[in-house]
Amino acid sequence: MEKIILDVDTGIDDALAIILAEESGQLDILGITAVNGNVPVDTVMTNTKKMIQLMKQDSYTVYRGASRPLVRDAFHEFLVHGRDGLGGALAGMEVEPGDPQLFAPDFIIEQVKKYPGEVTLIMVGPLTNLALAIQKAPEALKKVKQVVIMGGLVQKAGFGNTLPTSEFNIFADAEAARIVFHAGLPVKLISLDVTTQTFLTREHIEQLKGTYYYDFVLKSTEIYRKYTKEKLGMDGCALHDPLTVGVVLDPTLVKTAKYYVDVETKGELSYGQTICDFRNLLKKEPNVEICLDVDAERFVEMFLKVLGKKEVR
Repeated sequence: MEKIILDVDTGIDDALAIILAEESGQLDILGITAVNGNVPVDTVMTNTKKMIQLMKQDSYTVYRGASRPLVRDAFHEFLVHGRDGLGGALAGMEVEPGDPQLFAPDFIIEQVKKYPGEVTLIMVGPLTNLALAIQKAPEALKKVKQVVIMGGLVQKAGFGNTLPTSEFNIFADAEAARIVFHAGLPVKLISLDVTTQTFLTREHIEQLKGTYYYDFVLKSTEIYRKYTKEKLGMDGCALHDPLTVGVVLDPTLVKTAKYYVDVETKGELSYGQTICDFRNLLKKEPNVEICLDVDAERFVEMFLKVLGKKEVR
């Protein structure tokens, strides 16, 4: 099984990504690292522990990471995920207090050193933890197998979800993203260009009725689906973070190509924009594998099949 570290800012789609990673049975989850993002890092820690409890797992440790971006003030997305980050779905669940002493970036460094060339980092939140790890141990991080990132927007400028040209995870810490993109690591970017095509509708959710995760998926996505309905007129939500896990499970879900990609960190209207040099105008070596297309229907089918196989007991 592929060894992975999941780096999350656990809101709703992070939670669904965690379930997909676990229930797929194909991934060796070395640990989960928490980062400030959709909600503050304290809430991320609580939510991630709740997900582990929901999945009836006790073998995963959650490592606390960065509580703020490298340079800017913290930015959150309560409108999409609710104040608690999970749309109130697990409001009554209690989790054990206390966290490991090891800082999340240090855990990433430790595992990449321990398993050189074997660890895939699945990053579905802002990239602060990885940027801090790179700054501390740049040569060690080059031993990572691959870095698969949910973030950015490269082909559809104007269709961002934070600024017109910017996606939330990159916008939330663009300086960190820039460090990661230029660190010489094998980066694959799962951007809004493809994640917005993987749409979970209310009808899809009903296919899970009678299975273990039905109630959680229905309740947790309620606020997210309401937000989407107000914005797009559709009752559903994009599976941004789950697709990122899905691409690790099955790389053929997406069509990719490698280009030079940089991150805007200064523009008032374009902060956090991921700029892809499709025409090689900058004459720089490609550094990021981007997604050009996705088999969205096949991925949604995979997602429903994996979550639906767990029965209520």
